[in-house]
This record gives sequence, structure tokens and C-alpha cells, in this order.
Amino acid sequence: MDNHGSAPPYGYPNPYAYPPYPYPPPNPSHDPYAPSPVSSPYPYESYPPNSSHSFHPYQPNPLELPTSQPSHVYPYPYQQYPPINDGSNPHHSSAYPPYQQYPPISDGSNPPHGSAYPHQYPPISDGSHPPSSPYPHLNDLMSNVQISDNQPSAPVMTHSYSALNEGKKEEFYGHSSSNSFSGYEHSYSGLGGSPNLSAYPGSNDESVHSQSLQIVPAQYKGSLKYLLLHGNLDICVHSAKNLPNMDMFHKTLGDVFGKFPGNVGNKIEGTMTRKITSDPYVSISLSNAVVGRTFVISNSENPVWEQHFHVPVAHHASEVHFVVKDSDVVGSQLIGTVAIPVEQLYSGEKVQGTYPILNSNGKPCKPGAVLSVSIQFLPMEKLIIYHQGVGAGPNYIGVPGTYFPLRKGGTVTLYQDAHVPDGCLPNVMLDHGMHYVHGQCWLDMVDAIRQAKRLVYITGWSVWHKVRLVRDAPAGYGKTSDYTLGELLRSKSQEGVRVLLLVWDDPTSRSILGYKTDGVMATHDEETRRFFKHSSVQVLLCPRMAGKRHSWAKQQEVGTIYTHHQKTVIVDADAGNNFRKIVAFVGGLDLCDGRYDTPHHPLFRTLQTVHKDDYHNPTFTGNTGGCPREPWHDLHSKIDGPAAYDVLTNFEERWLRAAKPTGIKKLKSSYDDALLKIERIPDILRVSDAPSVGDDNPVAWHAQIFRSIDSNSVKGFPKEPRDGSIKNLVCGKNVLIDMSIHTAYVKAIRAAQHYIYIENQYFIGSSYNWSQNRDIGANNLIPMEIALKIAEKIKANERFAVYIVIPMWPEGVPTGAATQRILFWQNKTMQMMYETVYKALVEVGLEAAFSPQDYLNFFCLGNRETIDMHENISVSGIPPPPNTPQANSRNNRRFMIYVHSKGMIVDDEYVIIGSANINQRSMEGTRDTEIAMGAYQPEYTWARKHSYPRGQVHGYRMSLWAEHTGTIEDCFLQPESLDCVRRVRTMSEMNWKQFSSNDVTEMRGHLLKYPVEVDRKGKVRPLPGHEEFPDVGGKIVGSFIAIQENLTI
Repeated sequence: MDNHGSAPPYGYPNPYAYPPYPYPPPNPSHDPYAPSPVSSPYPYESYPPNSSHSFHPYQPNPLELPTSQPSHVYPYPYQQYPPINDGSNPHHSSAYPPYQQYPPISDGSNPPHGSAYPHQYPPISDGSHPPSSPYPHLNDLMSNVQISDNQPSAPVMTHSYSALNEGKKEEFYGHSSSNSFSGYEHSYSGLGGSPNLSAYPGSNDESVHSQSLQIVPAQYKGSLKYLLLHGNLDICVHSAKNLPNMDMFHKTLGDVFGKFPGNVGNKIEGTMTRKITSDPYVSISLSNAVVGRTFVISNSENPVWEQHFHVPVAHHASEVHFVVKDSDVVGSQLIGTVAIPVEQLYSGEKVQGTYPILNSNGKPCKPGAVLSVSIQFLPMEKLIIYHQGVGAGPNYIGVPGTYFPLRKGGTVTLYQDAHVPDGCLPNVMLDHGMHYVHGQCWLDMVDAIRQAKRLVYITGWSVWHKVRLVRDAPAGYGKTSDYTLGELLRSKSQEGVRVLLLVWDDPTSRSILGYKTDGVMATHDEETRRFFKHSSVQVLLCPRMAGKRHSWAKQQEVGTIYTHHQKTVIVDADAGNNFRKIVAFVGGLDLCDGRYDTPHHPLFRTLQTVHKDDYHNPTFTGNTGGCPREPWHDLHSKIDGPAAYDVLTNFEERWLRAAKPTGIKKLKSSYDDALLKIERIPDILRVSDAPSVGDDNPVAWHAQIFRSIDSNSVKGFPKEPRDGSIKNLVCGKNVLIDMSIHTAYVKAIRAAQHYIYIENQYFIGSSYNWSQNRDIGANNLIPMEIALKIAEKIKANERFAVYIVIPMWPEGVPTGAATQRILFWQNKTMQMMYETVYKALVEVGLEAAFSPQDYLNFFCLGNRETIDMHENISVSGIPPPPNTPQANSRNNRRFMIYVHSKGMIVDDEYVIIGSANINQRSMEGTRDTEIAMGAYQPEYTWARKHSYPRGQVHGYRMSLWAEHTGTIEDCFLQPESLDCVRRVRTMSEMNWKQFSSNDVTEMRGHLLKYPVEVDRKGKVRPLPGHEEFPDVGGKIVGSFIAIQENLTI
């Protein structure tokens, strides 16, 4: 690069006396204008140049971007890594071998298609068309989803699937359950058509992973094509007729026991009628994943739903199953099934009709029992909304089909870590001569709370009154810099500010008659409640509860396993002219111990200073004297503008539900609602009057709020399930669900054009496409959508890259059963994605030229510190015994940096930040409650600029990469390029080598390759010599240890 020899090296400021460890300069043979090589203080090789050999017979590389560089180079005076070897210097030494040439691989896994498609039971004509749906059609529901005129392309993968291929009779089991992906029940684990099977008489429909099996009957004989459905299904379940009465048993019980409290015959949804009969509903499934579910109609043998579904799909399947069930207080019973062959949907024509409902023997469940449905498949290439990223102009509506709309004209501040000291990170240059400003999250929070005049509302998984938010106060900050959070909030409440805390009530922490337990998760909920007990700060400990209509077992599961996971701070702020406005903080940071950190992520050097009273490392049990703290990396945001009012609405809906009087409190004629009535306070602006910024203003943002939450946790959802679609809610059993976070992720991934960058605490999903364990219920689409996005770009001959940063292991003891099971599911997710990418390379004949890691890479973060002369090495407490994780970590002076982030950046134009992990707990909506925001700057999109956007989102991503790699390079400007992918991977490999070495050396970059080996065919295996995590043990790829699945997915 032009500035290699002219720019002075950049080094981080040295507040912790970090020795300056510059990376060596570029290979002089590659750049004749580079300075002479300098020796590296590392005992290892510096980041080696990557190899990008020319592979035969593929020359030139059609997937590479044009070799001509922009007219300017990136004007950063930072240390440069050596350039990537383009193959012109084959003798260049490297710590990692260059990519080898492989002969083209013949994929014999796809057998020829079998026999012609068999006949199905034909639709039954009753002389009239099914009634039209009262719900809006796809194009009405999503006003800017345009359908192109192109014919659907051939399926990406078309395997012929037959039960005979398995060499045994194929079984098609189904778990009956209430809550899996989409908040529906989890259904099937088989693959193709369904042979004749005997049915279990009923099943427990309360649990996702009920051990009772539900059998889907056979409807077809012979071979079924196993095809990929990637796009949207537009489905309407109209009605059913002549259903059998499945409730004779309950009628008999009623006759025997007479009137019971709560009457057994009283059905879950609806009021009991004189006739006791079936309470039908329909679930819709692909492969082994339920993608839709109607509401229950009580006591009806001729139910009419007219319920519309707009379903994103990314599934391999042979049939779409409409499973009709009878809902009971103890679960559900299978009535029968209608199956629509996927092959019939590929033309894109609407398939509709009235079909017989078949039982487990493949015969009508009752003479004349029929189901009327319509279904249409819209492939990705026809959905224009996904073709151009964030759309330009005022007609762009954001993520459609969500509870909260896109709000325009606000501002957003993005944060990395709880605090970024001044000068800690390089200045990132943006368009219009601007520089990216690094936010200081906790400092900004304290300022916002200090300046509040009317309200301070806080939600948290954990809120600890003893935490000190300010530890690096600027000069003249005042005495509040020494305040704990509890002292600050109590002070504000004494000023007359309404201070409300909505905190998850950990069921394992209790304070009864003086007996106190801290709880398994150590969230300090009881401790914080006691601190504010005699103040005007109101603390509402909110348990995660299932609705009363759920079974006792389901209520225990939800209350014990799942949590309220949202993290928000809402305040009023100055809006000028003596008016106030609402400002909200949303993200992954809880206001509790262990969260304060900076981009340096120290291990030992701050144990006697800023972390003296804030030691946190749950990996260790027992003595921790002199042991490293667990560094904490997180993402957060501040929203100033109309979208902040939606965060306030979420708080109000949750508070009203949690504060609803129960038990003896109901006897009171009224109860004091602590929420301020914003509409009655004249100086607080309404959302329609909130200050806004014009689209052409370079500081303007458009933002949208998303949630994972159900009607058991909020007040304000429709009481009638059939009205849920009015607010874009989906049906679960006895519950309405807002799962718009999942919707937002899928929309952003599908619309991505260049790259995706993810940081998340977990990465588990799309289990319906795993090679094994397909039926565990981790059915969120996110991993599969990412893999298919890469496959789509490979087939289009376009570059695309995905970078995913996760923790080295989930927080806790890495050898523990739950941690090992999570790692096992994570490994299954990785394997599925890499195999999908490899198959795409094979399909276009590029498997010898490129490896799956040229498109998809997983990373983690870690740090290592040498002892320095200024470090206070005195330790308190008893040193840990030898050969323990504590002693090993202390002696080797290394530990992972815990990635607690929950965010995604797409194409440098769109960002999602919130509390939601990428797993089923966070995405489903009926498990952990979550909140997130998605935002972009209208001035800085590809659609507006027709080139790389250089706005705040770009600055945020570059700043995060600078934190993780310790530098900024020109190739970072084009993250989708093969040059950038291989450079970043090489950096991470060298950092892992340094982290795992027996020699203790200072680490400058924190980005580590995730310690698994991915071969050129996408097989994921343990890294040779590193099958377990350094110092602490535990298999890196996890192990299949028996434990309740809902806890780990």
C-alpha cells in the first residue's frame, strides 16, 4: 500500500504500561517501497501473509473483485500487517501452509431422481371455491414486497428422496408440543413421506420436548422429491368439516365427577358450550419444524379459521404438513393430517383445495372429514424486498410485519464495551470529512440519569445497586462519579423523579424470614430489592411465568428455566423550549457486577484498581487469589427520537402485566399504578411531536424496535387469538407472541449484499437441517439463512463474507454438563453451515479453488498479559491448589474475553443491537423475553450512495475490528473481499497460536480463530493438539450429555 513507508506506526495508548509490540512491516519483496524489515519482539512469526494461489483450472478468479484499488488509500497512521501473498512469492515462509490444490470432487451423494411423482388424494370439490381470507394477502401485508416477473429458478438442491433409500421402513415421528420456533409446537423429526404407522392415542401438548410421539400418517406411496424451499410461503387455513369428536373421554369424566372447580370441560380458548366436542387447531410443518399454527376453536366439529400466514422458510422438505389436533387441558391429540407435496409448489402457482384428513393408517379419520387450505411458494428471486439491502427513499418501511413500525428522524449512538477511554481506539474516518466518535456507554447513562427530571425506568436481567458506573471520570465531573448505581437512583427519587426498576425475579434467590439465598445466577435481585425497600425507588421483581391456562408442568418449566432478559434504561431529557423528550438505552449490558470493561480487556492489571471490588469469573470455583478476571465485551446503543417511545411502551406493557394485583390484593377497589401517565404531563412531548431530523441530514437515523415476548409477559395484546394478526402477532398454544427480533434478523440476512458481521453470546439454530438431532427444537432460521445467503452468492459468482464472533465457551464451568451440551449444539450448527457452503462450491465446480472458510469464519476473543514491573502482584486470599483451572490460568496468565454481545452489522449500512442471543431461548418469543433495535442512516446506504457507505455503522464496525485486531488495514474497507477474509483469518490464527503457547507473551490483538479445524469439504473437527480449552479443560466441540434440552438450545 502507498502509505506503508510514509505513515508512522500506530500504537494503543499505554495506560496499563503495555509494552509496544509492533507488527513487522510488509514483505519488502512484495512492496519495493517498503522500509527494511525489522525484527519482531514476538517469539513467534508475525501474522504471515495469506495465500491466494491461482488454482487450476480456474483462472482467473471470477469471484474476486476488480484488482484496481480505490484512488485513495486508507489514511490511517497505524501499524500495518504484512500484505497477503498473491502467489508471486511461493517461497515466502508462513506459520500456516498455503491452500493446496485439490482435484474437482465428484459429488455422488445425489442419486438420480426416482419414479414419477405419485398421485395424492385429490382435492374434494364441493362445488364452490374456499372462502377468501379476510386477512391481507402477501402484497397487502408487505406493501413494498414486489414480485418480479421472472419465472422461479430451478431448486438449489433437488434430491430424490424415498423411504426405500434408507434400507428400512422410514419412520416419521412428531413431538407434540406447544412452543418451538415461531412460538408454535415442535412437530416432526423425519425427512420425507410417511409410511403407515400406528399412532399413539394422544400426547402432552404442553412441552416443546414432550416424550410422547405424534405420528404423521402416510398419504403417498413411492418416491418424494426432497427439495429446498427458500423464500416465503403464503398460506391460508380456511376451515375444516366433519371432524371427529375427540372429547368423549372428558365428557365421561364430567358425568362422573359432576361440576368441578374450573370444570374439566371448560376449554382453554373459548367458553364451554353445552356440546362437548373437539377443540381443533392446525399446525403447519416442514421437515421436522413447525412454521405456523392456528388459534384454537373451542367445541367445534366444523371450525372456520380463515387464518393467513406469511412464513419465511429455509427448509429441505418433501411435503408441507397440515396437522389437525384437538387441544385439551392435559395436552393435545392428533386428529389427522393433510400433506401437500413440495414439488407441486415449485411452479409458484397457488395450490388450494379441500383435502381429506387422514389418520395414522393413511385412511380418512372420519368419513367426510376435510380441511380447506391454500398455499403458495414465493422463491427468493421473486421477493424484490430482499434484493437491495436497505431501500432508499421514503417508501422504505423497514422490517414489515412487526409490532412496532420503523420510526424516522431520530439519532442513535453505538457503544462497544461499558467504557472506551479517550484515545483508546483509532479515529475512523467517515464521509464528509467526519470522524467516528467512540461512545462511552456507562458515562452517558449516568449523565442521562443525572439530567432526568420526570422519570428513570430500568429493566434488567440483573440490576445491582452496588455497581459503580463511572470509574474513569473526566476532570470536573463532580462527586457523582463516586456514586454507586443505588445511591444515584435513590438521590434522583428524592428529587421527585419517578424511578422504577423492573428486574427478573430469579426463582432460586429468596429472602424469607431472614433466610437469604443468593440464587444460582447471582443476579442480586433480592439484595437490590432490600436496598431500595425504604426509599421511593420502586423495585418490581418480575418472575418469568407461563399463563394460568398452561399446565402445572409447563408453568414450572417456564418459571424455572426461562428469564426476563431485556436490558433498557429509559429517561426523559431536554428537548429545548422547556419541553422534555424520551431517550432510551438498549443493548446487552446489564447494570451489575462483572460488566465494566474497556477495549484493553485487562486480566490482572486492574484487580487492585478499577476492578478491586468487582471481581467476576464464574469459570472458577473455590479459591481465586491472584487469578485473572473474566474480561467482558458487549454492545449497546442509545436511541434519541421516536423509536425511544416504543422502548417506553414496552416497559409500560411489561410493568402493567407484572404489577397486576393477584391473590388478596384483588380485593382492593383499586391499586396504585406507579407508571407516569405521559399523556397527562404537558411538558413531555408525544411521539408524534418528538424532535426529528431530516433524511438528508448526515446525522439522521431511522430505527425500529423488535421484541421476543408473549402475552403472558405484557398487558395490551389482543384478548382474542384471532385478533393477533392485527398487531402482527403469531399464535402459540394459549398465547400470542411477538417474535419480531427473529423476523428482523431474517430480513437483514436475506437483504445482505456484501457481508455480515455478527457478535453473539450464543450461536445455535436451524436444527431441522442438522445431520443428527434434528428434533431438538432449535428451529430458528438464522444459521440456515446465512449459509443459504453464501450459497446464493457463490452461485451468482459474487463475493460474500460472514464473520461470526462468539465466546470461547459459554460462561460458567466448561466441563459442566450444560456447557458441554451447548458447545455440542453449536458445533452441529457450524457443521451444517460449512457443509451447505461446500455443497454450493461443488455445484458450480469451485471446490478446488476455494474453501468454505473463504466465505464463513468463526472467531472468539482472548487475552494474555505478561507480568510488568508496575503491576501490583500482591494477591489476597489463599492461592488456588496446583493443576486446577485457577492455578493454570494464573500461571499461564491468559483467559478468554467473554463475548456477551448480541449484535449484527450488514453491509456497513444496517445494525441490530439488543439483548437477544442467537438461540431458541431468545428468538422464540415464549422463552426468554428480549428487546432489540435495528437502525440505519438513510444518507449512508448502498441504495442511496451506490458505493460503500461510510457512515456511523461503518465507523462502528471498523472500531470493533480495531479493538479486536489491534490495527486497521486498508482491506478492512472491503470486508467481503477474499483479501480481507484471508487476512483476518491469518491474524486470528497467529493470535490463537500465541494464546495457546506455553510461552507467556503480551497479546496485542484479541481476535482468535475459533479453535476447531474446518477442512476443504466443510468438515468441522477438533483442532489437533487442542481438543480441550487451554487451562480450564472441557471439549471444544462439546459432548452429548443428557440434560433438559430447553435449557441449552
